[in-house]
Formats: sequence, C-alpha cells, structure tokens
Amino acid sequence: MPDHPSGKTITFRHAVAIYMASVLGGGILVLPGLAAQDSGPSSIIAWIILSVASYPFAFTFSRLALRNPQSGGIYSFSREAFGKYISNSVGWLFLAWVALGAPAIALAAGTYLTFAIPLSHDEIYGFAFIMVVSVGAVNYLGIRFSASLQLAIIVSIVALLIVSIVSASLTISLRNLSPITGNNGLYSVGTAMALVIWAFFGYENVPNLAGEFVNPKRDLHRSVTFSVIVIGILYTSLAVVTVGTKAYSYGGGLTPFSVILSSVFGPYGGTVAGIVAVVAIFSTMNAYMGGVSKLIQVLSTNGGIPKIFSVQNSRTGSASASISLLVLLSSLSLLLYWFIDASITAAFLTVSGIGVLTYIIGSGSGIRLLHLEGSMRTLPWISLLMSIAILAFIGEVILVAISVFIVSLIYSFLTIGRDKAPAAV
Repeated sequence: MPDHPSGKTITFRHAVAIYMASVLGGGILVLPGLAAQDSGPSSIIAWIILSVASYPFAFTFSRLALRNPQSGGIYSFSREAFGKYISNSVGWLFLAWVALGAPAIALAAGTYLTFAIPLSHDEIYGFAFIMVVSVGAVNYLGIRFSASLQLAIIVSIVALLIVSIVSASLTISLRNLSPITGNNGLYSVGTAMALVIWAFFGYENVPNLAGEFVNPKRDLHRSVTFSVIVIGILYTSLAVVTVGTKAYSYGGGLTPFSVILSSVFGPYGGTVAGIVAVVAIFSTMNAYMGGVSKLIQVLSTNGGIPKIFSVQNSRTGSASASISLLVLLSSLSLLLYWFIDASITAAFLTVSGIGVLTYIIGSGSGIRLLHLEGSMRTLPWISLLMSIAILAFIGEVILVAISVFIVSLIYSFLTIGRDKAPAAV
C-alpha cells in the first residue's frame, strides 16, 4: 500500500475489499436456504431485486458520509436530521438487532457444526450460548482480530461460495427452478425479500471510514458501484444453485453449502463447509458486537439509556458495561427461542424488521440532509420506498421493531425532556 502525504490510505481496491468484508457476513451462509425453503424459486427474484436495490442504499449512506467523514453512521445522521429522540431510537434498534440477531445466527452456526459433530437440538442451543458468551468475552477483554485474520476469513467465505456455485452448477435441475413465482405469486417474492434483506446489511458501515480515503469523492462512489455489482452477481448465483439443487431441503434450510459440498465431495466437503461457517459466523458476531457496544456506550453517554452502560474497562478500553448488556440480552433471547421453540425463519425476520426500520430512518436522513442534483436526488427516495415496501412483508414480527421504537421514544421523553430537534442542515 503506497504512502500518501495526507496519511490517508484507502484507495479504490481497498474500499472494495472493505465493502465485501462488511456485507459478506455469516448471514449469507444461511439465508439462501431459508429463503428458498420459504418461497422456493421466487427467492431468486428476491435476490435479483435486492441486488439492484442495494445501490440506492449504498449510495445514500456513502453520500451522507462524504458530508461528514467522521460521522458515526445512521445514529449520527439521524441525530443531525431528526434530533435526539429519533437518534436514540436508532441506538435502541441496534441494541435489539444484536440482542435478537446474535443468538439466531449462533443457532445457525450450531446447525452447520452438526456436519462435523453430531449434536442434538438442545446441544445446538448450548453451543449457541457458548458462542454468544465467547464473543462477549473476546470483546470484553479487548481482543481484536488482526486484519490478516479478518482477510483470511473473508477469503474463506468467498472461496466456499465460489466452490459451491461451480460444483453445484453441474447438478442443477431446471425442473427445480419452475415456476419462478411459486404458488403464491409475487407475494412469495416479497416475503423472500423481507428475509434476505439481512444479507445486504453492511453498506451503512463502510462510509464511516470516508475520512481515510485518499480520494473519497472519486473512490467512494466507484467502490460502491463495483461492490454492488460483484456482490449482486455472487448472491444471485448462490440463489440459483441453492434452488436448482434443492440444497434447502435438508437441515431445515439452514445449511445449504454443507449440503452442496457433501453431495459433491462427500462428508469431508460438508465438514469443511461447517467449520468455515462456524468461524465466519463467529467473526461476524464479533464485529457486530464490538461495533454496536461502542454505539451503545455513546448512546448511554448522551442519555439515551442509563448512564451506567457508558462505563468502559480501564485496562483494555472496551465498552465493558454495554458488552455485558448485549451478552445478557442475547442470552435471554436465546432462552426465549428455546422456550417457545421459535423457528429460525421467524427470528431472522424479526431482525430484518429491525434492520429495515433503521434503513428507513437512514434513508429519511439522506432525503433531509443531502442536496443532490438530477437523477441522483431520487436515490434516497428509492432507498426509503424500497425499505417501506419490504417492511410490509415482514409480518407480525414487525411488532417487535415497532415496540422497541416506541419504548425508546417514551424513555427519551421521560429522561431528556422536550428538547427541540435541531434544524435540518
């Protein structure tokens, strides 16, 4: 990487790598199977639509970041656009995002592990609990994965996906791809979109590094466009092979890649896929808990939740109190999933609803704060309308996101008072 007089180091190719690392999380190892099991061939259309729609999302957040390269993401954007109450709600939504999402994805990791080690239903839950606590411990102790390790994990995920696509393409049956809109018509496409939107979360994270770009005005937009195209092609290809091979018919739809590689390379292929999936999901959980714990710490400092959660570890500098809160809530959510025997699909949809609601607020911030010209001014609106459309297909579990939002407003009203929101910039 060449040195630059400004001290900034991120160029176009580095930005693309960062986007790939942010978006290609552990969810992609699970969602193609769940979506196919729920909507069949219709899920392919959902992946295509969201691959295209992800550009307005990514563009909106990148342009918001260019306004203030030191910004803190949707939380900061919403605070500037709508004031304390809405930004505090964003903080609460991210808290719920991890508290409900971490145990859901950990259960998926446990299911993948069954390809290497036989586990019962309760043992999968036990393994998920160990993952949640371990991720919390890693963050509490201030342990950071090296850039080399993170890169190796992303390369492993991409390699697994490419091998799965290439090997499965030889066994695709065109009969499995029809009818493309399924028995429920376009409604099945909408329900699939509500589920797989999780796989496209992450575009909002990269713009926070805009201050490190050598040439942000040129490279940030170029990297957005290139990344959206590459990720869209990869995701759509995955959807086609998952449906075309009916890999979603086994393991509750949670482990399509182990199924694919087992059919091609035998049990060793499934075992390798399972181990890679567990490592990748652990890495994703670690990154999200680390990032959200810092956001919760800031939220606490600003009075959005009790001040006690702003405490940090004096030795490691980790947001120890907020990490403890995330581990506690994630463990309670996991216990709830076990007690009511919740379906993984319902858990993922719940988290999707929370994520989409934050995207609605982020898109609204883009509409209010950005001063774009020509056709570009429509992109934040497209982002907003697409988010609202997806929200309509989440189902009754959207009440969880709405409840979190309402409770956060009540808390802010009682603790902050009737402060006026700042004027739009």
